[in-house]
Amino acid sequence: MAIARQVLCLSAFLSLPHARSQPLRYSVAEEGESGSVVGNVAEDAGLAPAQLSARRARLASEDGRQHFRLERGTGRLLVAERLDREELCGQAATCTLPFELVLANPLQFLRVEVTVEDINDHAPVFPEEQVTFKILETSNPGSRFPLEGAQDLDIGSNSIQSYSISPENEYFSISFGSRTNDNKYVELVLEKPLDREEQAETHFTVIAMDGGVLPRSGTTQIHIVVLDVNDNAPVFTQDQYVGKVLENAPEGSVVLSVVATDQDVGFNGDISYQFSQVAGQIRSAFVIDPTSGEIKLTKPLDFEVAEKYELSVRATDGGGLSAICKVLVEVVDVNDNAPELVVSSFSSPLPENALPGTVVALFAVRDRDSGANGKISCALEDQLSFSLRPAYKNYYELVTVSELDREETAQYILSVTAADAGSPPLTTTQTFTVDISDVNDNAPVFNQTSYTMYVRENNVPTVLVGSVSAADADTGSNAKVTYSLVPAHPTEQPPCSCISVNSENGDVFVLRPLDYEQVKQIDVLVRASDAGSPPLSSNVTVHLVMVDENDNAPLVLYPSQDSSPLSSELVPMSAEAGYLVTKVVAVDADSGQNSWLSYHLLRATDPGLFVVGVQSGEVRLRRPVTERDPTRQKLVVLVRDNGQPPLSATASLGALLLHDFSDVHLPHSSLAMEDEGDSLTMYLIISLVFVSLLFLASMAVFVLRKICKRKELKGTHVFYDAGNLQSSLADAATAGTLPHPYCYEISLTTGSGNSEFKFLKPILPSLPPQHCTVGRGTDDEQDFPCGPITTEDVAPDNPGMLSVEEFNSLSFNAVLWLRVLDVNDNASVFAEARYSARLPENNAAGAPVLRVRAWDEDWGQNVRVRYRLGEGRVRGALLSSSVSVEAETGALYALRSFDYEEVREVGLWVRAEDGGAPALSSNVSVRLVIVDENDAQQCHRELNRNCVDDTSTVTASPAYCYEAFLCSGSGSREFQFLSSTEERPGKDEQPLISSQLTGERKVEPGSRAAPPTQPLDCPTGRGVQA
Repeated sequence: MAIARQVLCLSAFLSLPHARSQPLRYSVAEEGESGSVVGNVAEDAGLAPAQLSARRARLASEDGRQHFRLERGTGRLLVAERLDREELCGQAATCTLPFELVLANPLQFLRVEVTVEDINDHAPVFPEEQVTFKILETSNPGSRFPLEGAQDLDIGSNSIQSYSISPENEYFSISFGSRTNDNKYVELVLEKPLDREEQAETHFTVIAMDGGVLPRSGTTQIHIVVLDVNDNAPVFTQDQYVGKVLENAPEGSVVLSVVATDQDVGFNGDISYQFSQVAGQIRSAFVIDPTSGEIKLTKPLDFEVAEKYELSVRATDGGGLSAICKVLVEVVDVNDNAPELVVSSFSSPLPENALPGTVVALFAVRDRDSGANGKISCALEDQLSFSLRPAYKNYYELVTVSELDREETAQYILSVTAADAGSPPLTTTQTFTVDISDVNDNAPVFNQTSYTMYVRENNVPTVLVGSVSAADADTGSNAKVTYSLVPAHPTEQPPCSCISVNSENGDVFVLRPLDYEQVKQIDVLVRASDAGSPPLSSNVTVHLVMVDENDNAPLVLYPSQDSSPLSSELVPMSAEAGYLVTKVVAVDADSGQNSWLSYHLLRATDPGLFVVGVQSGEVRLRRPVTERDPTRQKLVVLVRDNGQPPLSATASLGALLLHDFSDVHLPHSSLAMEDEGDSLTMYLIISLVFVSLLFLASMAVFVLRKICKRKELKGTHVFYDAGNLQSSLADAATAGTLPHPYCYEISLTTGSGNSEFKFLKPILPSLPPQHCTVGRGTDDEQDFPCGPITTEDVAPDNPGMLSVEEFNSLSFNAVLWLRVLDVNDNASVFAEARYSARLPENNAAGAPVLRVRAWDEDWGQNVRVRYRLGEGRVRGALLSSSVSVEAETGALYALRSFDYEEVREVGLWVRAEDGGAPALSSNVSVRLVIVDENDAQQCHRELNRNCVDDTSTVTASPAYCYEAFLCSGSGSREFQFLSSTEERPGKDEQPLISSQLTGERKVEPGSRAAPPTQPLDCPTGRGVQA
């Protein structure tokens, strides 16, 4: 039982409505100014002001009019417009304006009722400014004469409270009161009998006074006419008449008829009917026949505007006596109003990851009809993803019931139909178009699980080998796919620098030539990433397969071709046909068809004696050996591969035909000498003559040099100069890097019988780097040529130095060159502090940009420089997908086409790293400026490729050819040379300029600025493009 009670309590609690059980009631005086405070809704509802903003509090009324507004920050309810109680509620006893305070998250409704209090803002008004009464002189004192009372739009104490006569007279008084059904009356009471002969007419004023704090009044003039005998007033058959009429009744329909009778006869008995005390709007809807008393419609009625009308009908006889009755006209409702659907809030677009139960729209339905005609039902047409949910009273919520997927359905068109219960029923349809906004919930998908691309070895740099493509089911930025290379695992090294992928279109480039013999296949991982937040990505493996080309000639392994003389094979004279003499063994570094080798006999002493196996390379006897065959046989075998074009090599070998193997001990060198004895003798004679002449010339030069050197020493000239050194050493003087090379002189004493020596002094103890430089000999040693030295450097007063006389007394002088081993103590240095290049937009993929150069002052392996591109991004994509650098040469390439309107400048840096251990590096910044192309105006090109030939008038050492573009429409042929068609001038060269008047080319003195390398736009009047 306890569990059952708990379940019942929980069910009752969950079934409670979202609205507050008791409404919030306030009162406000009419005619209040806009912005007047009515009350604090937040305090009265137990809410914090912050909750009103957080829960998007707003006011909603049934008629849609907003008489009040809510101040969310403070929770105060303010008057939104001037309130006129009489306009809003008419003569109703109470004027209450109900509306709802709607709160969201969670949805909650609070009913608020504001009572508009009446103020005395209207004065009593009589229907007529002057009223004439015709009263029989026979009227008895106490007779009452009905007077149309004044109308005061105010109510309560502010309405009419009293009537008075001014000036007071002895004949009449005024009576004011109420009868049954709260019908008020105003009557003139005859206090004293009238005498027409004494006074035929009387005038006075009736004053109506209300009960306001500051009372207001209204007046009407009363004119009393005394008549002769007519002592019977008309009498209605009913005190109140009730009639019913359909709201769709046509104009002219009879509502009802009123009937009054008069006991008088003749003229005094003739009765006429007219409306009395009827407002203007009511008077315009009805008309009464003054003779028959029929009340007809002057226009169709509307039940939704007024459900009933109260009319006053006066019956007046010919003698001026009258009577008043009430007529109540009830309007019968018909189903003539379709339901109305008022949307309060609507959310579109809706994210596709919206949870089920998300409110899409909040709307209210209403029908101005009543009864069954005003009962409304709502339905949502066939939909599986949305439904309608009642919220509060006549409010409904349009909510999601399942998960949404923009990729499946990007837009929903929802139709909500509201129908009443009338006969026939009327319906209204509201269409909601809900757009589904995209969420980055789909990663790019490649159109293949893996890609295999082929490239021939020895390819040209930046060759396009294929393309990868991925599609993203999302839209907008979530579907924009960029491509990049990534390591297969996070811990691996960066991907191969020889491959690059275009970030925009997925084109795959090979940046440098590849060698099939070094690498046969490269596997890289390409990542496709979208631009969503957070971005999603997917990877695909690209297999780059090298296709072999026939770039390696066959290599003969046996017999060895390096030995001299050639090896000879021994063949017995008794050998038969098919005897295996030897086998030529060769290999080819290529693969496949390019490595298929075939063997052919190219030359032989006796071609008919030997045969070579085409596939095996075996050299066999074609026939038996005879006595007539030469003893010494020489063969040349051609080894050829099967490539296109084929490459080949030759193998030379010898064969000795012997009766037996007793002659094996003869050395092969003797055999070779005998075979080539005649030609070798001639070669020896020629060599001997040449060596003799060379020796004599050398001795003569040596003697002359010694004589000249002694004369130079006596004349205080230098010992050694760059001109006296070997040409290889002099050439090396421009490439040296060691800061302190030393040159030593070795002196041997006269008559020394041995080769012992010692170092006496360094000729140049402290030689500046620019005078002693590094050279490289044939044995890869470093040579250090010396600079000049004078006799002052060898003066006797200089300790440790030789005098000129001592130097001349030495019998022999020699220079010893010391080899200093290099260590990696110098980082690479770029030729420029920073680089800048200009690249036209819409460039071709793989276009060269510029070349950076760096030098290293070290030697050997330490001086080997490799270039690498620094990290960076271009419009969110990796820099390596847009620009690449050749590791060996430092050449920069643009991997994709740039658009000036998207990217106007690219900043990057390049690192130069030497081959030392540890490696040293340096960086340089490169600024790549994208140049806008303007091809709207076509320019005629006039190209002059005649270089400057008159070097007597041009001081620059090289000659340059310039291209000049003259725009059409130029009145003059004025132009400027902007750039050279050849390479830029050197550092010390001066650029050519052109006169705008004559076109003469000349060198501007002192100019060092290089001409621009990019084309400029052609103006209308004159222009030049290079």
